[in-house]
Amino acid sequence: MYEKEQAVKNALIRIGLLSAVASTAFSSNVFADSTLDKVKSSGSITVAYRESSIPFSYLGGDGKPVGFGWEICNIVVDEVKKKTGKKTLDIKTQAVTSQNRIPLLQNGTIDIECGSTTNNSERGKQVSFATNYFYTGTRFLTKANSGIKTLADLKGKKVVSTTGTTNYQVLRNINTEKNLGFELVGAKDHADALLMVESGRADAFGMDDILLYGLRASSKDPKQLVVVGDSIQVEPYAIMLRKDDPEFKSLVDGVLANLIKTGEFDKLYKKWFETNIPPKGINLNAPMSQELKTNMKALSDKPAI
Repeated sequence: MYEKEQAVKNALIRIGLLSAVASTAFSSNVFADSTLDKVKSSGSITVAYRESSIPFSYLGGDGKPVGFGWEICNIVVDEVKKKTGKKTLDIKTQAVTSQNRIPLLQNGTIDIECGSTTNNSERGKQVSFATNYFYTGTRFLTKANSGIKTLADLKGKKVVSTTGTTNYQVLRNINTEKNLGFELVGAKDHADALLMVESGRADAFGMDDILLYGLRASSKDPKQLVVVGDSIQVEPYAIMLRKDDPEFKSLVDGVLANLIKTGEFDKLYKKWFETNIPPKGINLNAPMSQELKTNMKALSDKPAI
């Protein structure tokens, strides 16, 4: 009796091991090919967007994604169509957050993300990035009458930042290192963090300054909010791609280089950062930084598509 039971157990174990191996093999083979090969075989591409990362990627008045990064993503998709010969490519969209954007890229749910994602070495271990297309720094959004102007003014205050962002990590580290004495709390997205400041549940919102300007401009009463403090650090934004896919990265970098060579990048920048944008016709009045101008020149030296 014991031998039979043991034989059954061993058989089940073998089946389980085989299933696990098969599952692992399947998972590893899903992305054995490049993103372009995946698009060719599936006939579709999934583009990720953020819901409140103004002006990079956010929801417009009709509830559909718009923005600087979103437009560039669409131009990338047009190039993917040419490269794969898929004139009727099925373009899918997927909303992502700071917390799930990397896992969803890694597991194949999305193929590209053109939002406000910081390109740093830690993330570079998990994903790949195209050439940087914006530069920003962590500052604070607070009520105009809060009295907060510098980091030192945050002592004893409640500071919110979006969970899963580099800003949250930077604020946590600097709070400890400099013994600033503020309470750091997390919000699920930028819109929630803004609401916490507006409702008085937080004294300041620490985030990339360009996003803070966008959130302020689109808030219920912009005059009640101000962006304060010196930038804690400069961070580059870049289009996020799956790791170890040089063919797709080359395509995206080529699109960016071509936009710069033709002057279209500059036009897109002025459209989203220096003129009225949807849904409320706000104007961020954010001229191009010297870091971005320098990077544009370097990128323009790359071969156009």
